Amino acid sequence: MALNGGDRNQSLLTGRPSTCRKKAATIIFTLKNEVSGLVKALKLFQEKHISLVHIESRKSKRRDSDFEIFVDCDSEHEQLKELTELLRKHTDIVEITPSDSSNLLHDGVDCTPWFPKKISDLDLCANKVLMYGSELDADHPGFRDKVYRKRRTYFADLALNFKHGNPIPRIDYTAEEVRTWGVVFRELNKLYPSHACEEYLKNLPLLTKYCKYSEDNIPQLEDVSHFLMERSGFTIRPVAGYLSPRDFLAGLAFRVFHCTQYVRHSSEPLYTPEPDTCHELLGHVPLLAEPSFAQFSQELGLASLGASDEDVQKLATLYFFTVEFGLCKQNGRLRAYGAGLLSSVSELKHALCGRANVLPFDPMLTCLQECMITTFQKAYFVAESFDEAKNKMREFARTLKRPFTVHYNPYTQSVDILKDTSNINTMVKDIRHELDIVEEALSRLCKHQRD
Repeated sequence: MALNGGDRNQSLLTGRPSTCRKKAATIIFTLKNEVSGLVKALKLFQEKHISLVHIESRKSKRRDSDFEIFVDCDSEHEQLKELTELLRKHTDIVEITPSDSSNLLHDGVDCTPWFPKKISDLDLCANKVLMYGSELDADHPGFRDKVYRKRRTYFADLALNFKHGNPIPRIDYTAEEVRTWGVVFRELNKLYPSHACEEYLKNLPLLTKYCKYSEDNIPQLEDVSHFLMERSGFTIRPVAGYLSPRDFLAGLAFRVFHCTQYVRHSSEPLYTPEPDTCHELLGHVPLLAEPSFAQFSQELGLASLGASDEDVQKLATLYFFTVEFGLCKQNGRLRAYGAGLLSSVSELKHALCGRANVLPFDPMLTCLQECMITTFQKAYFVAESFDEAKNKMREFARTLKRPFTVHYNPYTQSVDILKDTSNINTMVKDIRHELDIVEEALSRLCKHQRD
């Protein structure tokens, strides 16, 4: 809920605690309505000697023509890994989770939660929506609006059916949706010149030019994704609603931002109880186009991979008070860079009115701050620059209890786990090669200056 009709947005929710277990998992996969489809799938379990504890079927909530098979099984990790690879060739895996925990498959590191190793692995966790999607709470502005709820189901289905590598579906937004967007766009643009940070103000005109940001047009996520890729290496992935902190942060590790496509209810254009496309496109996207901010966001995500639930929650809180509600100093004045502020007329005014409680950004203290969902924040945290915030986050990440380090490989869009000398030596060779390039560039520069 909002105070004074303000836009209240949060991209993360508290995760569920996990326990450590080496066996038992639940696999949900979509089975096309064809003869012998189930028999073929179950034969794969038999071939891998995986015991079935429980099995049931249900009509797919994602596609009317399909069925979903829900299987509880008991097996060692390697067998499950081999099984899932085979299943992907014959079925559409919707979700892999343990029967009673938030830990998934173990990758040789005791009690380490599963995490995606390559960008396509996000298909395994991007559909685990915890809130909203097409299901709205009774106090949601659109709860009693049957037309709006049907529209939300349409958006949810598009997101749930999306797979890595597919183009993001283009939306024919209704006149009502465009009017709602227009109200938000118009009111916020009155505040941006005096409230938004320089990086935001630099990138917003570029989005107008290349992605058709305007009062009477809602940009298409596919166009925005291409723009971000060229500017900072980020891409957009549509999502149906709230993800857990672990799943949302995992996307950032691969420079993937999970983004909604639906528009808030028209009855309250300056308020939304959830992230909508107004929040995403106006709050997040302009700064995701900034390389320094993109790197800051990615490093938050990388720090979360394989981290404990406790540490993931700390990172989620840091995300909340930086990427969502962060402030910075520019030319002696406070400016907003947090998307929750930059998409909220009322809270943007409040945070910079001179009466809000503003504290220096210190990850060790900020991670303990309470995140306010129904009111303005009790405190806002200010960094001198994105680079300062990034350096402080790096120091904080070193304190996390994780038995390995991860490194993102942009060429393969995958994560390397640095936990033995072989992995580390390979990375050192790559770094030396990069240093050779820098040395050569400096040598040529010096020679040019002498000539």
